[in-house]
This record gives sequence, C-alpha cells and structure tokens, in this order.
Amino acid sequence: MKQRTAQVQWEQRMQNPLLALALVFAVAYATPIVVPDADPSVHRLCMVAEWVVWAAFAVDYLIRLGLAPGKWLFVRSHPLDLVAVVLPLIQPLRLLRVVATLLLVGRRAGMAPQITLTTHVGGAVVGLMMFGSLAVLHVERDAPDGNIKTLGDAVWWSFTTMTTVGYGDHAPTTGLGRVLAVGLMLSGIALLGVVTANIAAWFISRFERDDAQERRQTALLEALTVEVKELRAEVARLSGGAAEEPGTATVPAAAAPSAAGPAVTAPAAQGDVP
Repeated sequence: MKQRTAQVQWEQRMQNPLLALALVFAVAYATPIVVPDADPSVHRLCMVAEWVVWAAFAVDYLIRLGLAPGKWLFVRSHPLDLVAVVLPLIQPLRLLRVVATLLLVGRRAGMAPQITLTTHVGGAVVGLMMFGSLAVLHVERDAPDGNIKTLGDAVWWSFTTMTTVGYGDHAPTTGLGRVLAVGLMLSGIALLGVVTANIAAWFISRFERDDAQERRQTALLEALTVEVKELRAEVARLSGGAAEEPGTATVPAAAAPSAAGPAVTAPAAQGDVP
C-alpha cells in the first residue's frame, strides 16, 4: 500500500514537469523540420534538447517501475511509455513520447468523465495530426518522387488521412512514409471514433437526466393533485358540519322547567266563582 501511494504521489508530482518537457520536445523536434535552413547550432541545440527530454522521461519511467507494486503489470499497462523509452532513435517512434504525454493534460481536469475523455482524445488527435505532419514532411521532403514538400501539404495530408477521406492529391512514396500513413489512419479512425461515441454518450446521458427530472416533476405534480383533492374533501366535510349546527332543535325558555321545582299556579281572585 505504501509503494502504491508513493507511486501515485510521484506521478502527481511529475505531471507539470513532464508536461513542460513534452512541450520542449515538441518545439525541439519541429524546429529543424519547419526551418531546415536554420543555423547548425540551432539544430544541435534541438538535438540536445530532445536527448535531455528523452533521458528525463526514461528516468521517470524507471522510477515509476521501481515504485510500482507489480512490475510486470506496470510494464503491460504502459506499453507506449516503454516503446518510447527503449526506441528513441527511430524518428517516428520518438513521437510516441509526445502523444503519451498529451494524456497528462486530462489527469488535471476536474470535469465530468465524458468531457475529460473528450479532452484526452481531442488532444491526442491534434497531437497526432501535428506531429504526423512533421514526421511525413521530414521523410518525404527529399524523396525524388515525393509530392509532400511543404508544411501545408503535410498538414493537409495528415488531416485527410486521419479522417479517412484520402483525396489522393498528396501521398507518401517512401516506405517509412507509408508506415506513417498506416499508423495515422489506424489511430485517426480509433480516436475519432472514440470522440464520436463519447459525444453521443454525453447527449444520451443528458437526455436520460432530463427525462428522469421530468418524471420526478410529474410524480410531484400527481402527489400535489392528490393532496389538493384530499384538502378539498376535508374542507367540504367541515363546511357541511358547520351548516347543520344552526338547524338543531332548541327548547324555548318559557317551556323549560325551573330549576327550583314545578311552577306554582297563582291564586284566583276573591270575586271569582270556583
């Protein structure tokens, strides 16, 4: 339990530094490709920056592996990190490090699960399109029969490839470029499919929540209607009882017997004949 806690603490502590290093790697990788005529010292500086970032991620991977309670489980659950650390010299695979670190942005998001996943996948799509464009431009720019010569051509090709449109106006001609195209197509289909499914799931959950709220409001209205009917019945009963009270029989005061006894008859006058 302590090892797992230490691993989580390390990963949380390294989120911001790794994200900053990923941005440094992105700039260092893109600069020589976008500006091929830059000063050689700039190219050397970018190469040094790439190696420094790779070394930092390699150290991070080894530390997380050492802190993980299950070493083999950690290796199996982080294949992208392992490939990016073990194969840094192959240019396309070095991009996997940047793609992996795009997920660090979503770990810091405090949003709903659907929005968080959409943020993850949206960042991965943008990252793949950007760095896929740079990689194919780097490979195809000097190809004799290549038709991807500018960054605009590469970005257009990446966009049409990831969306599986494939106009065919730009296409890689080298073997490595075609490998990149296959990877970009597969990843584009998977990521865009996840985005579409996640957005649909968000709408469905929203509709279900609205429907549940409407059902609760309907049940509340029905309960209020029953209560109002009961109150009306009670008011009618009380009003009917109050109407019967004035009609009850009462004994006249003259006919009522005296509390002192029977009434005494007054004596007759003396001139009266009995």
